[in-house]
Amino acid sequence: MRQKIVAGNWKMHKTLEESQALITEIRGLVRDEYRGQGKVVIAPTFLSLPSAVRLVEGTEISISAQNAHYEDHGAFTGEISVPMLKSIGVQYAIIGHSERRQYFGETNTVLAAKAKSVIRHGLTVMFCVGETLEQRESKQYFRVIEEQVSQGLFGLDRKEFSHVVIAYEPVWAIGTGLTASPEQAQEIHAYIRKLVAAQYTAEIADQTSILYGGSVKPENATSIFMQPDIDGGLIGGAALKARDFIDIVKAMR
Repeated sequence: MRQKIVAGNWKMHKTLEESQALITEIRGLVRDEYRGQGKVVIAPTFLSLPSAVRLVEGTEISISAQNAHYEDHGAFTGEISVPMLKSIGVQYAIIGHSERRQYFGETNTVLAAKAKSVIRHGLTVMFCVGETLEQRESKQYFRVIEEQVSQGLFGLDRKEFSHVVIAYEPVWAIGTGLTASPEQAQEIHAYIRKLVAAQYTAEIADQTSILYGGSVKPENATSIFMQPDIDGGLIGGAALKARDFIDIVKAMR
């Protein structure tokens, strides 16, 4: 059975002290209120990663980085390598978020190299794909998703791919208050699973966790997570409030 996951992507929010306070609050709520079998993941800023790892030690919560470089070391000012992340106990890395693609020009080729590096060093990659509003309205979204998935991930062999979580994030629903309907989200999730089955096997596709990211809130989480091919969420704004985040976590079934 594939893993259910709710991950909170904090983006560029929270000072070190604020991050520590929020993680402590989330940790207590998960301990006191969550009895499910799903995985809870938190992705604070790079600055907060070492203390985040320490704060969740001995709990069911895992820590993710929001990005990683594809080289292990070198003259890449301002970048963080996967071995650096591994050395402090980080377990996941988010690769290919739409904001990285849009604002920093990250291509499918670059993201494929990043994903390969994350997996080579024993971390799990959360690989993001998704279409813009223009691509959705012009009916190009299936082609866009296929290109992102195939060019970003299908260079991995079967063993490597077992360390992949895919996150579908319609760009038009990130931070806008808009949300894909459960049916729209399910359609794309099922399509992604079909692509994985065609490239690898139906068994591997059935074991691959595919998350939804796009203005998930406590009010809509249950209806989204009920869909058969949606295995949880990559949460943005709602992850910055402990109560909202834990209510979304509790919507995992």
